[in-house]
Amino acid sequence: MGKFLKISLRILVVLIIILAAVGFWQREKIMRLLAVNSLFSEEKIVNNFSHMDSMFLTTPLNIGAEEASELPIGDPAPAVEGLDDWIKERRVTALVVLKDGKIVTEQYFQGTGKDDLRISWSVAKSYLADLTGILVAEGKIGSLDEQVVKYAPHLKGSAYEGATIRNVLNMASGVKFNEDYLDFNSDINKMGRVIALGGTLDDFAAGIKERENPPGTVWQYVSIDTHVIGMVIRGATGRSIPDLLSEKILVPLGLEKAPYYITDGSGVAFVLGGLNMTTRDYARFGLMNMYGGQWNGKQIVPQDWIEASTVPSAPTAEGKIGYGYQWWIPIGAPEGEYMARGVYGQYIYINTDLGVVIASNAADRKFREEGVTEQSIEMFRKIAASL
Repeated sequence: MGKFLKISLRILVVLIIILAAVGFWQREKIMRLLAVNSLFSEEKIVNNFSHMDSMFLTTPLNIGAEEASELPIGDPAPAVEGLDDWIKERRVTALVVLKDGKIVTEQYFQGTGKDDLRISWSVAKSYLADLTGILVAEGKIGSLDEQVVKYAPHLKGSAYEGATIRNVLNMASGVKFNEDYLDFNSDINKMGRVIALGGTLDDFAAGIKERENPPGTVWQYVSIDTHVIGMVIRGATGRSIPDLLSEKILVPLGLEKAPYYITDGSGVAFVLGGLNMTTRDYARFGLMNMYGGQWNGKQIVPQDWIEASTVPSAPTAEGKIGYGYQWWIPIGAPEGEYMARGVYGQYIYINTDLGVVIASNAADRKFREEGVTEQSIEMFRKIAASL
């Protein structure tokens, strides 16, 4: 019996050593997974949203060597009824308001500051839409009605086979995908764990085999559709999204601080929500779009693309908020009113007629509650009308 116990103890010691070695070898993956599981916790969310590079693999974006483009200071914006309550209720961390290209409001809350590189979440989707328009104009992508598998053959045999580039831009691919951030086992949260553990989003997208609707027939917000747009761009150009976005948009814009993308395990940018940038630089991007794609006398994004992508074109339900090519259009919006929108309260709101751009960041854990988006749109409209 004593001999058996000694042998068992030796085996146990060996197993402990092996497990410890594996744990040490995989410690970064384990730490990233733990970070994902507490990413949105109440006590950590504000700090996490300014320090995503401490939890995920990342890649920097080049902004060139020139000085940042000017954002002059204008007359301070007048007080708006209910603004302070909205900031508190929606857990706003940053608010930058531009009127006719001048900063009229710039405020930071909850310990954040102007130099923080704040996570965009789905605001990043609108950046990719602008990049797509540039590549269509350059002839790198032939037509929006071409199938995505032409440029992303890895998707052959998946639920994306048969979907067009226009379908995925409109979030009307028809693929079955659960976008519930509050469901631990949802597809969107599984995708987050894939990133944390160093997996590849190309394989994740190719692994989606089920459809809920034929492509182009029903609008359903499916974030992985945006990753597929990224696959199309990479396939059409042979280049990475960070390189293209830097060259085509960010360097010409003249940003204040170099942003970064979260990446998956193969170094591919998390284009559907992994862009991190200062709030002022989010405002710059909104202003360039409000100017019809122009910046400092240069046409960065084709004006006809911006006009086409920022009007309702997706097959959304009647009476619901509209969707274009990765841009949101509020109910009852006049021409030229649209926005980029991300979970937990990230916005770039644009009102072309009034000459107003509003960039806001937040850590709003109640963002899914009924009426929250409408409340924010109402506040943006009140701010714009007051200027």
